[in-house]
Amino acid sequence: MRFFEYEAREIVKRAGIPVTDYGFTTDATEAKEIAQRIGGPTVIKSQVLTGGRMKAGGVKFADTPEEAQAHAKDILALEINGHMPRGVLVDPKAQVEQEYYAGVVWDGTAKKPLMLFSDMGGIDIEQVAEEHPDHVGRGHFSTLEPFSDFQAKQVIAAAGVTGRALQRATPVLARLARLFLENDMTLAEINPLAELKDGSFVALDAHMEMENEGMPRQKALLGALGIGAQEGTREGHTPTAFEEAVKAIDAADHRGVIQGKDTGFTGNIGLVIGAGGGSLTLTDAVRQQGGKPANYSEIGGNPSVAKACGLAKQVLRLEGVEKIAVMMSIVSNTRVDIVARGVIKACLELGKDPGETIAIFRIPGAWEEEGFKILDSYGIEYCDRSVSLWEAAGRAVAKIEKAAA
Repeated sequence: MRFFEYEAREIVKRAGIPVTDYGFTTDATEAKEIAQRIGGPTVIKSQVLTGGRMKAGGVKFADTPEEAQAHAKDILALEINGHMPRGVLVDPKAQVEQEYYAGVVWDGTAKKPLMLFSDMGGIDIEQVAEEHPDHVGRGHFSTLEPFSDFQAKQVIAAAGVTGRALQRATPVLARLARLFLENDMTLAEINPLAELKDGSFVALDAHMEMENEGMPRQKALLGALGIGAQEGTREGHTPTAFEEAVKAIDAADHRGVIQGKDTGFTGNIGLVIGAGGGSLTLTDAVRQQGGKPANYSEIGGNPSVAKACGLAKQVLRLEGVEKIAVMMSIVSNTRVDIVARGVIKACLELGKDPGETIAIFRIPGAWEEEGFKILDSYGIEYCDRSVSLWEAAGRAVAKIEKAAA
């Protein structure tokens, strides 16, 4: 779940982190009124779920309320990277002495949240980490044990921050870390976190992303922000017909899980794959051996025949796809025979020969003997756990390239 900046600011504010006296509106005239209330120069920011606002003209400075109104009118009509703005945020132009970065992200490798702090705020933290690694402090913390402000202080000190700035930034990062845990976030960052000329710290911008599975637990927060269930998880792009169809198939049956993405894919190899990280591994294995995937998918959790069939049919309907590769790591919570029945059923219902359409079937595990018997009866090439994921992907690529030659 992605949040607009004005929503992220409210989340930060609710956590006790100082923010500016901003205002959100969808009306240019109201933007003028907010600017009058603020008094002095303001910043008008487009509220879109994409980057590049400044370069696209979605962030403008105003010296008067009338200028704020004019800028708001222009920005409200400005499309940025395919996104029309939800509205505009009117913010006072702060007197900044120093800009910092404060963030918490989920580290999938360590399986722990990771705090990040830098005294070089206002630019991408990835760029700072690459070009000036000594200006970035890092530190993991537990999701189970009580969080201590001292942990945040250590991270800030590791970035070279000392004295009064260290003391005043510590509660900000500590509250951000607690916010991250309490609200099921996968990303919580303030960039820039500004030290004003009077020595106080204030969040000038915020970016928040919530774990989709945590949304039911966060109904109170989402409700307070005026976010209804109809908004979904706010993907960074408009779902394609394929993605919408797969989502509908998954929602219609509680058994197992299927997911499908085709945004950014233009290949000829349809993938019906799963096993979490195994899906990424298999997609990369296909690409690295010269194959061109037409999609990315996830299947697991012991789906029904109907679900496996539904996913395979949608993949086979993608433009340019004539063959599919059905691959997973060793499965214990998904029956091999059910997936086999599902993908074969998809081929037959689309009038395709399963033996010609399924380039490879590599799913070893529960009920594999029964599954392999079914595959045998349709002349489908399959392999067991003695064949690596890499080799199975290579076989699929070779077969599809041969067919295309």
